[in-house]
Amino acid sequence: MDLLDFSDCKLYFEDPLPAAAEKLIAQASTEYGEDTAELALLRAHLMAPDNLTVLVGLYRYYFYQHRLDDALMVAERAMQLSGRLLGLSPDWRTLDETRLGTAAANSFGMMRFYLLALKAASVVLLRLGQIDASRDRLIKLAGLDSRDQLGAAKLIEVVDAFHHPAEEPEIQLAAA
Repeated sequence: MDLLDFSDCKLYFEDPLPAAAEKLIAQASTEYGEDTAELALLRAHLMAPDNLTVLVGLYRYYFYQHRLDDALMVAERAMQLSGRLLGLSPDWRTLDETRLGTAAANSFGMMRFYLLALKAASVVLLRLGQIDASRDRLIKLAGLDSRDQLGAAKLIEVVDAFHHPAEEPEIQLAAA
């Protein structure tokens, strides 16, 4: 399965968004860096709580504001919502190739969104210092993406290089 092929799939941002919510997202982008930006995004979320475009806006806002706990909560909500639309279990650990294939047949674009939300949660967990929790998600993602088109295997390599640096060989001292 080519996770980079978008030719025949609907993408999350193609779902209709109420005009008022769209206006609030635009407002938030022009007011980024001001206190009012978050309020505009939260108001858009109240208007369209199940719209993935709104969740992506919230995630990006929190991530770039270094509000990582909030970003993680939004990434997990995006996984929950997209997973529900795909008929997936709320527990990402149960995802396997069979379930992924069924999800892709249902909506390839939504399945890809789900996987990217899983990766986003992993990145946030890394930034929060929760290396093992992040690595678990990355291993799951890498196992489902054999061509590493989403880059999870490369992230695992980087995590492992920094988290478990090559150990120095133990020097054996001879008994005197």
